[in-house]
Amino acid sequence: MDKTGHCARAPIAAAGWRRILFYLLQFTWGLSVNLFGLLAFLCCRKHFRSEPFCNSIVTYLPGDRGGLSLGVFIFLSAHDARRLRTHEYGHTVQCLFLGPLYWIIVMLPSALWYHFFGAYRAKRQLSYDAFYCEHWATAWGIRWSGQSPVTAGWPAQKGTPEKPAETGQVRRPEEP
Repeated sequence: MDKTGHCARAPIAAAGWRRILFYLLQFTWGLSVNLFGLLAFLCCRKHFRSEPFCNSIVTYLPGDRGGLSLGVFIFLSAHDARRLRTHEYGHTVQCLFLGPLYWIIVMLPSALWYHFFGAYRAKRQLSYDAFYCEHWATAWGIRWSGQSPVTAGWPAQKGTPEKPAETGQVRRPEEP
């Protein structure tokens, strides 16, 4: 990543027809998700800092609440932004492919995993990425943004989302 927060390597849909196709699909197939994201962005833009990241717009919110991806609009806690930005971009890519199915295949299960399974994860020492849609988001975020796990903010460790550790789980600090 360069000093401006843009991707160090070009994302997969960085320019030309791929970029046009990326936005065309996001605002047709993924329209329902992106409309909610756009509304949230319009509400937040005057009060909080935003910047481009790959093919998305990241808005930094106060506190330590993790992140939320609504299509091309990503909302992150400023506290953990560097670590979460690539993961949330992975959710942006999931929306690109799943369109309206994103709500039930990713958004609902992800929200439940985040809000109701913290004790379960802690008791079993599970990574946040142990859940299918979170592991998938991290792997796709790394692949599509052109970031490695270390430059994406993940601590150096055995195994990455693209090549999991022997346990089959990716370890990273627990999210709240």
